[in-house]
Amino acid sequence: MNYQNLANEIIQAIGGTKNIRILTHCATRLRFEFYNESIIDDAKIKSLAGVISVVKSGGQFQIVIGNEVQKLYSIIQSLIPQNNPTPTTEKELPKKGIFTEFISVISTSFTPVIPAITGAGMIKALLAVLKLAGLISESSSHYKLLNTIADAAFFFLPVLLAFGASMKFKCNPILAMTVAGAMLHPNIASMAQANEIISIFSFEFSLADYSGTVLPILLTVWLMSYIERFADKYSPSIIKFFIKPMIILLVTTPLALGIIGPFGNYLNFLVGSGAGVINEHVSWLIPMLMGGLQPFLIITGTAWAMTPIATSQLNSQGYEMINGPGMLASNIAQGAATLAVAFKTKNSQLKQLASSAGFTAMMGITEPSLYGVTLKLKRPLIAAMIGGGIAGIYAGLSGLVRYAFVSPGLAAIPAFIGENPMNIVHALITIAIATVGTFILTLILGFDDEPDDTTTNQGLSSNQQNSSGINSDKHTSNNEEASKTNDISIKSPVKGQRIELKQVNDEVFSANLIGHGVAVIPSEGKLYAPIEGTIEVLLPSKHAIGIRNKEGFELLMHIGIETVNLNGEHFIVHKNIGDDVKVGDLLIEFDIAAIKSAGYDITTPIVIVNHTGRITIQEENNPKFLTPGEELFNLNLLDNRH
Repeated sequence: MNYQNLANEIIQAIGGTKNIRILTHCATRLRFEFYNESIIDDAKIKSLAGVISVVKSGGQFQIVIGNEVQKLYSIIQSLIPQNNPTPTTEKELPKKGIFTEFISVISTSFTPVIPAITGAGMIKALLAVLKLAGLISESSSHYKLLNTIADAAFFFLPVLLAFGASMKFKCNPILAMTVAGAMLHPNIASMAQANEIISIFSFEFSLADYSGTVLPILLTVWLMSYIERFADKYSPSIIKFFIKPMIILLVTTPLALGIIGPFGNYLNFLVGSGAGVINEHVSWLIPMLMGGLQPFLIITGTAWAMTPIATSQLNSQGYEMINGPGMLASNIAQGAATLAVAFKTKNSQLKQLASSAGFTAMMGITEPSLYGVTLKLKRPLIAAMIGGGIAGIYAGLSGLVRYAFVSPGLAAIPAFIGENPMNIVHALITIAIATVGTFILTLILGFDDEPDDTTTNQGLSSNQQNSSGINSDKHTSNNEEASKTNDISIKSPVKGQRIELKQVNDEVFSANLIGHGVAVIPSEGKLYAPIEGTIEVLLPSKHAIGIRNKEGFELLMHIGIETVNLNGEHFIVHKNIGDDVKVGDLLIEFDIAAIKSAGYDITTPIVIVNHTGRITIQEENNPKFLTPGEELFNLNLLDNRH
């Protein structure tokens, strides 16, 4: 793989280096934040050799690369000018939701820190193995030195996070790290231990210990970004060089020690206590949810949400039960499902991909497996989620904990060796449950496989469909001509522009997780029945409706992306569950302008949710701009499975 060429192609597809606002990376993906995301050529990036997938979540544009991501990151980073000019101001950037912004802050702040805390975690795991084997004792100088090295990353975590947070909040990283250093200074720690009351500018406050904390420094750097802008604006240019940093440190540090830090610590305490209560009364719940839902957390970028709690527990207790146990179950299950695909498939390319990705997932890195295999095949993903959830239940009931911050997998088994000698046994049993259960379940559920060089017309074969599951050939095969009488024409339910499902800005639809079909960008706020049948689904939020026809297939129409958050506002429903409808009946009215002004994408996916047969579009008879009643796509029933 020529990573220099790949880096150049990515930069060209994202609109050049001037469009890069923030660039970080994790174990498998590049994480971008852009000034103008509308100019990004998603399709071109996805088509590049070496790119596994593209994900938009957590306020970031993520390009999934795999294990060689650091090499590609270094090349792209070297191509970005040191003083990269910004084509727009911060005020002009699109606004994000509070939760999305929170995930973005956590992700951007932690990503640069991952090598340090992972390396420290592996040293902890190594010490646990050496201690268990009797090769080292806690009283030895070797143990004390290695343990100090491992502890350093967690003790000085606020300093490390200050660097990542400064990238997110666009402020001086050295000053941010200096403020964090002041919060961790031994004098502050000793005064906090002595419960001394500090007075500065007639403002009195008590101190706290901030070693290993997360939220206090993130809130502090956020505040510092505003103080820095103020200092930059009002400092006289002739003395700005030394006045500006003085103002920043002089104002930020006391506020951090007296207000922001204690508030952040209190939030840490509340969240940690809540997690502790849940673990005490329903110990299986969090590991089960993490074990089952981890793939969706990765897809949506919300997997970072629990990281502050996990690192806080590791620092204060020496172990954590929030992330590790459930992630171990999920990662192993993802690997087992992928290896089951490799075992069963007759397609040599898929076998090779699944073998490699499955092994990587078993080691603890699941993105190649998730995006390259299970997400595309769907049923193996379901098997992995069920297997991960079941293994997570055992992990929770057994009291499994993680003693070091490493990506859970076979390579990280030593991270589960600690004070409780049975903990490693429970970890191995969790791995066994996830592996065996998921492997068997994947074989039982199966998947739509295809032999090499097949020319069959049955099913959604890879040589017939594009990534959205729609065949766009203008001519049908002889088999299709013979089966035309079994085809059903799906009419357009709305007036607007037809697009491919892969263009929808929602991984659930673009990756065909719900089903195959197309999407329309409406130009009129009326949704009509595209087929004759019975309404079986109508969400309380009024944004989605499903119809089942007499042949038994179900069609789902989803007005807008994430419009469930509108809770029915701007929607008027004209039919109810159980109503029989004919083609052209008005189902829902919606206010396009109001939905857009609320910040939502109005794109409307129309998908078959229980069908694995062929979906075709006749381009010459099917214009891209449609009116209600015109043919949207054609469904061949020969392969229909209910």
